[in-house]
Amino acid sequence: MQHVVDQVKRCQRVRDVIVAVDDERISNALKPFGTSCVMTSPAHPSGTDRIAEVARGLSDEVVVNVQGDEPEIEPDIVDGLIARLEESTDDMATVATPFPVNANPGDPNLVKVVMDLDGRALYFSRSMIPCPRDPADGRPATYYLHLGIYAYRREFLLQYASWPPTPCELAEKLEQLRALEHGRSIHVLKVARATHGIDTARQYAEFVKRYTEQSPRST
Repeated sequence: MQHVVDQVKRCQRVRDVIVAVDDERISNALKPFGTSCVMTSPAHPSGTDRIAEVARGLSDEVVVNVQGDEPEIEPDIVDGLIARLEESTDDMATVATPFPVNANPGDPNLVKVVMDLDGRALYFSRSMIPCPRDPADGRPATYYLHLGIYAYRREFLLQYASWPPTPCELAEKLEQLRALEHGRSIHVLKVARATHGIDTARQYAEFVKRYTEQSPRST
């Protein structure tokens, strides 16, 4: 998680980095680095609700939710999301990338997003969207992989947290659907490639190996 903090601190448009936690073991692990942590309720139904609790004590117009399992998040992506909200009227913004060639769009753990012609999200799903009705026509569908980072207008974020979870959100277990089900706008920033999120012990070991090879240290 400290790697995530360090990456976000490299951003040009970020004023401060705060880690929202619900377990003292996390804050205790981050204390030696001088990282700012805020203890939040363990009862939040989503990460967005947790971020909203912290945002109530802030005055910033834009708040970004960077997941703690993205130690290789690129600072340019975070800055791009902030710039989008500063230059538009969107309620929130997120990120997607064309599906990597070695990734399976049918994997429900990989969230897909479809967008309108102006880049606004139409829907997010664990299912394959769009669904090619006639694959034999020679026009393969283009799939976009959603990356779990969000930027919000603070006012909208607090409003979002006041709404109960919505039917599609509960069915798909995707918190961003709550915003769409209320008719709100999510801009999708397209980036060239996905960063490596960490969901398993194996992925963590692979990250440690990459980090060690990039930044060799004496023992």
